[in-house]
Amino acid sequence: MTKDAPSTHPPLPPTTEAERLSCLRLLRSRRVGATTFHRLMQEHGSAAASLEALPRIAAAAGVTDYAICPEGVVMAEYRAGKAAGAHLLCWGDAAYPEALRDLPDAPPLLWAMGDSALLTRPMVALVGARNASSLGTRMARKLAGDLSDLGYVVVSGLARGVDTAAHLASLQGGTVAVQAGGVDVMYPAENTRLAEDILANGGVRLSEMAMGLQPQARHFPARNRIISGLVRAVVVVEAAARSGSLITARCALDQGREVLAVPGHPFDARAGGCNMLIRDGATLVRSAEDIVEALPQIDAAPQQAELDLQPAAPASMPKAPRPRRVPPSDMPKPKRSLKQIAALHQMILDRLGPSPVAEDQLIRDLGAPVQSVTPVLIDLELDGKLRRQPGGLLSRG
Repeated sequence: MTKDAPSTHPPLPPTTEAERLSCLRLLRSRRVGATTFHRLMQEHGSAAASLEALPRIAAAAGVTDYAICPEGVVMAEYRAGKAAGAHLLCWGDAAYPEALRDLPDAPPLLWAMGDSALLTRPMVALVGARNASSLGTRMARKLAGDLSDLGYVVVSGLARGVDTAAHLASLQGGTVAVQAGGVDVMYPAENTRLAEDILANGGVRLSEMAMGLQPQARHFPARNRIISGLVRAVVVVEAAARSGSLITARCALDQGREVLAVPGHPFDARAGGCNMLIRDGATLVRSAEDIVEALPQIDAAPQQAELDLQPAAPASMPKAPRPRRVPPSDMPKPKRSLKQIAALHQMILDRLGPSPVAEDQLIRDLGAPVQSVTPVLIDLELDGKLRRQPGGLLSRG
């Protein structure tokens, strides 16, 4: 029996439900990732032919007990996707994101929820720290809101911190969330409402993972390459020297995307990664204007009015009015447990860094009553963990 000759024709996108199921079955088979999927499709021309050849290829590699993904598993995932309101975007489909198509490890299949037409618009990614400072989240909100007003779609990863701020600020213009687990799995759980609001406002949620899959650490780098692959520029708002956001930046460089970063105070560990990127050649970002200027001309957003942005002064902080200080003796003191007080202490310290932030802005970011926060600020000041600066500003002690 002669060995089958490799196909000389490029693989065609699946056009029927049976072909889509074959693609899904091939991708979910053991040891078949994105790169192997594309190679098999190139050699055999279709998912069905690749599935037929897979056990023989595995045997030639010394794997004698290889079995392709059971059909029942694939059907269960397919039905779960339909039940959740998701649809499959297959590599080669007209609806598949154009920016991902030429990547060597392009996701063969993406589960999508929402209006996929949003993926045809120019996109910019905003990524950064999960434990973002108050200044970091404010910067993310400002950049995301202004980019959205200019007609750009903001892409991020639905994580805590910078991702959450970026999605929230760009909800009205449409935002894309790329998830590390299944597209129907809300992670972190606290962002369930945000995930729902993204779809309600015309946004999109994407994942290459199986429906119902809980994200694990190894899934996030794979997710990050999709974030950077979708866009023409990745902006790192706040990131430590070993942050996962730097993985996204490295993916962007490998994919030929622009990398930009917001500078931070040298003493703030959360800004170490951003400062390293700028040192190594990333474009410094002060405003959305800086991002737009760095983008290739093909990404100019159509039919959008120019937004008049005032660049931030490089060496001075905006002066916030000093909030009225209530004497401790006159302040109502709500009863709080030691656990609640310790949690509030930590929340405040997490949002403070060497760069000062306005006290009233910090209180707004915390979302807690003034009468609950002010006594704790005094406690932290007395403990030397907080320092007051002129103009009603606070920083870490």
